This record gives sequence, structure tokens and C-alpha cells, in this order.
Amino acid sequence: MGGPPAEPQVGAPPAEPLASAPAAQPPQFGGRIRELRRRAGMTLQALADEAGISVGFLSQVERDKATPSLATLAGLAGALGVGVNWFIAAPRAADAVTRAGERTRFSIADSSLGYERLDTHLPGGTLSSLIVHLPVGYASEVSRHTGEEMIFVLEGTIRQTLGEAVILLGPGDSFHFMGDTPHSFANAGEGPARLLWTGTSPRLIGSPDQNERDNPLTSQQERP
Repeated sequence: MGGPPAEPQVGAPPAEPLASAPAAQPPQFGGRIRELRRRAGMTLQALADEAGISVGFLSQVERDKATPSLATLAGLAGALGVGVNWFIAAPRAADAVTRAGERTRFSIADSSLGYERLDTHLPGGTLSSLIVHLPVGYASEVSRHTGEEMIFVLEGTIRQTLGEAVILLGPGDSFHFMGDTPHSFANAGEGPARLLWTGTSPRLIGSPDQNERDNPLTSQQERP
């Protein structure tokens, strides 16, 4: 049988308070605003003028030193051509998964390239990733654009050009480069080829309607 509660010891440290639940963290979207502004080629002053705020306040927002009202955030989103959810929506983990064998293979217009989209719609995201299927004899046009790219060959032989350089890549080989140097790629083997492409250049993959709604930087030029 238990006795009476023990008397507190003299000089004993006070009982520690129960830990409280961590406070909800406000969304950090300054970097998203800065990224979209730079990719759109807008200066701080131009975006501030378009959104009707001071350039000093915008600078603080981009550095997450100030929090705009919802109305101001909507003005910034409108000036950048996106919805407010682009900055504040929280994606679910389940929406970030694509399953092998369940991805729809598609092509752009009459292109002979086939695509499987790996990236998902991540509000504020700038990364694109897809599997590209190249038929025998395919060769792309030479292109250049802003953004960073990486390819990883899954099957076949790829001839990649970058400026004056010509590189042959086989299964397991990768190539990492900046898209502002003129580049092209081709299937240099005798059978179909597949490569994994990942980059930060403007997104193309997805339905045209979705791209127009979700990303003001959609390009009509083929990627990669």
C-alpha cells in the first residue's frame, strides 16, 4: 500500500514544464517569388510596380523578412502570372509519387519522341523530370534556353552535342550541363533508346491547358 506523497526536497530543481506543441511555421515563399521573378526577367522594381507595393517591402518579402497580406500576395501572383496557391499550397506525399508501369506515355504534337512524366505538380517547384523514348534515327534540333539539365542514359546510345563538343553516351552514363549553350541530342544506336532527363528549364510536360494554368513560363519548344 502506498504511503503519503513524499515531501519535496529542499533545494530540488523545479519540475520542468510540459513541452508545448511546436507553433505552426508560416509558409516561406520569398524564395519562390524571387525565382519566378528572375525567370520572368523582371527586376525588383518592375514587380513591385506591377503589384503596387514598394521595392523595399518586396525585397524584404523575397528574403522572408516580411510577410505580405493575402491581397498583396495575390497581387504578386497576378503580376507573375500564377495563382496564389503557387506559393502557399502544401503538397501531399501521396501526390508526389509516380509508379512504374502506371505512367501514361505520350508525345508532343507530331513528334516521334515518347515521354513519361516523373515530376509532379509541386506548387512553387522548378524541377522537371521525365523519361524520354527515342526511336531509331531520331535527332533533335539545336536549341538553347535558360536552365540546368542532366541526362542519364537508361538504354541505347545517345549522341549529345554541347557547343562544339560531341559526346557519345551509353547505358549508365550521365551528362550535366547548362541549357544556355547550344545543344542537341540524337539516338546514335541501332535500336530504341531511353534516357532520364531532369532540369530546371521551363516546364513543357503535361497537358497544354494545365501548363497554361499552372506555369507562366511554359515553353512550346521541345525539351530536353
